[in-house]
Amino acid sequence: MSSQRLYTPGPLTTSPTVRAAMMRDVGSRDVEFTSIIQTIRATLVDMAAPGHPDLYAAVLLPGSGTYAIEATLGSCLPQTGVLLVVINGAYGERMRQIAERLHLTHVVLRVPEHLTVEPADLRAALDAHPNVTHVAFVHCETTTGLLNPLAALAQVTSDRRLVLIVDAMSSFGALPINLPKLDVHYLVASSNKCLEGVPGLSFVIAQRQPLLACKGLARSVSLDLVAQLQALDTDGQFRFTPPTHVVLALAQALAELHEEGGVAARGARYACNQRRLVDDMRAAGFETYLPAELQGPIITTFRNPAAAGFDFEQFYQRLHARGFVIYPGKLTVASTFRIGSIGQLFEADMSALVENINAVLREMDIELQPA
Repeated sequence: MSSQRLYTPGPLTTSPTVRAAMMRDVGSRDVEFTSIIQTIRATLVDMAAPGHPDLYAAVLLPGSGTYAIEATLGSCLPQTGVLLVVINGAYGERMRQIAERLHLTHVVLRVPEHLTVEPADLRAALDAHPNVTHVAFVHCETTTGLLNPLAALAQVTSDRRLVLIVDAMSSFGALPINLPKLDVHYLVASSNKCLEGVPGLSFVIAQRQPLLACKGLARSVSLDLVAQLQALDTDGQFRFTPPTHVVLALAQALAELHEEGGVAARGARYACNQRRLVDDMRAAGFETYLPAELQGPIITTFRNPAAAGFDFEQFYQRLHARGFVIYPGKLTVASTFRIGSIGQLFEADMSALVENINAVLREMDIELQPA
């Protein structure tokens, strides 16, 4: 099979050395493997809560990021708790669905998909629902690519002494997040986005003692976050079979993140990728969905052109045949598609994509004017 470059928010293009790290077998209960797990956990905590290795813990879980979201919501809300789910995209909506399925008492703050959630919105919702104990929102909502103002929203929850759960799936590893300074209780992310690992592993970085105080609350056996933490702390082992090869890939990916210069350097590369992408796409005649001030560096949503003859499925398949994989739109209010700027991609890769987009447009006999 020919190699594809993935311009998606994850899975994404990985380095040859990350892929090579998976090319061996390792016992899930071997000392070597449990040592790797503990190194990964310590590295994640150091990234999110530098200088606080005893106050925070990283809990690794098999499965996609949604598994870790469900583990967090299902393990950390007491029966008397009330969750406020903030929604301005598909992934906030998914948290609402989880809360509903788990029969968690919850209320919703819904903001249009093209707008960020502002502190005033959150304060008004909390004023309307003074019994709320927990708040959950998405940092980078990849439905559109917008960035919600994490620090400003966290200040609101901190002032009210509420438990804050942040879906940082598409931001952790590329954007600076300091949990102690922000007073975030639970950060949820996965291996296959800005960390540039492969799919199959998710994790929660949490304040250790508040998490342990949730023992017995879990609505699930396999997604019991406290039980998983206690197992990892006891002998470094997962309670159930771990994705060993995925763990090996993440260990290598974290080493490569350090070699690149850490979160700041990776975020800067992604930002350069995104600027190059937008400039080249506008020159090709495509319009971005979001204004620049709301746009994050992770993934960009473009409007489908109104030109006669443009069919996204045909456009996608022709690009795919050339080795370029983009993402369909996920909006409910506009016809769009999305292009990621994360993974092992560089400015030259963004230009190469747009060159091929221009070639595909010519094949489809579509002529666009620069946006």
